[in-house]
Amino acid sequence: MQLGRLLLRGSLGAIFISHGAQKLFGWFGGHGLEATSQGFEKMGMRPGRLNALAASATEFGSGALMALGLATPVAASGITAVMLTAIHRVHFKNGFFNANGGYEFNLAMIGGALALAEAGPGAPSLDSALGMNFDGPRWAAAALGAGALGAAGAHFYATSQPEPVTQPPEQQPAVAQQAPVEQSAMTS
Repeated sequence: MQLGRLLLRGSLGAIFISHGAQKLFGWFGGHGLEATSQGFEKMGMRPGRLNALAASATEFGSGALMALGLATPVAASGITAVMLTAIHRVHFKNGFFNANGGYEFNLAMIGGALALAEAGPGAPSLDSALGMNFDGPRWAAAALGAGALGAAGAHFYATSQPEPVTQPPEQQPAVAQQAPVEQSAMTS
């Protein structure tokens, strides 16, 4: 059981550290914070930069906490929040299956994170080394609740922000176009 929890923590941690680093720093083939900010803006997560920074830092930080086995319910709540937001904003409309851009991967990540919040990080972990007893159903429920509140907060904050002002296209002088001249042959 200890080995299983260590492997699950390590894989979840690596996934979220790398996803956060893609968005924050452009590492691992990512687009970096500027492009991520633009993408968030297009998804309606206004202001794009603030939301992209919050999501990226949450992914990176939650992944690091999970990998270390430190404050595991906090890590699980961060993972839950970003995955619920991703489901809501991107994946739900595509159905369940990941092959179609659906939300099955997101649910698996939430499930793994909440399982660790309930079972505890196991040993070796920083929670264990520090004598922190973060395990049991109440910790999983707290992580789920906090994650859901975080996702709801991100949604309501984004929708409360004003729409970006779009500038009308500059008026360009009209170019006079001549109608094509039709030539007809006159026969006698």
